[in-house]
Amino acid sequence: MESKETKVESFCFDHRKVKAPYVRKCCLQQGEKGDCISKFDLRFCQPNRQALDTAAIHALEHLLAENLRKYMDGVIDLSPMGCRTGFYVTVWGDRQPREMRSALLGALDDVLVAAEVPAANEIQCGNWKDLSLEGAKQAARKAMEEGFSLDPFERLMD
Repeated sequence: MESKETKVESFCFDHRKVKAPYVRKCCLQQGEKGDCISKFDLRFCQPNRQALDTAAIHALEHLLAENLRKYMDGVIDLSPMGCRTGFYVTVWGDRQPREMRSALLGALDDVLVAAEVPAANEIQCGNWKDLSLEGAKQAARKAMEEGFSLDPFERLMD
């Protein structure tokens, strides 16, 4: 049986050279019928130096999954990274990092004023007791203060 090499984009990306926080378009994939999706790396923390607390990233996941859709049409999915340094977002269409950053900043403004974490109950969440609204707010505030670069290797703010 032949071994087929799998190319996981994030495994081919040198995490030692990036300067977080940033918004990075990781890929554009086109379907057989011409439809396409864009995938973004929303990096909050410096890889291998920092990580978001589990309860904070979980709460941010709930808050961003709900609020990001208010600022950008076509959001398919938002998923936390296993390394807990940020999120992946998949959206319909060929979208640009500047548009994603704008939507992210709007959603993070909503995080800062949130009174509760959406779907924080045993019916809607499989680990609902492990959520920290305050942790989510602290992570959002810190990343916003540092600013989300449009380039993972240079601090490109505009």
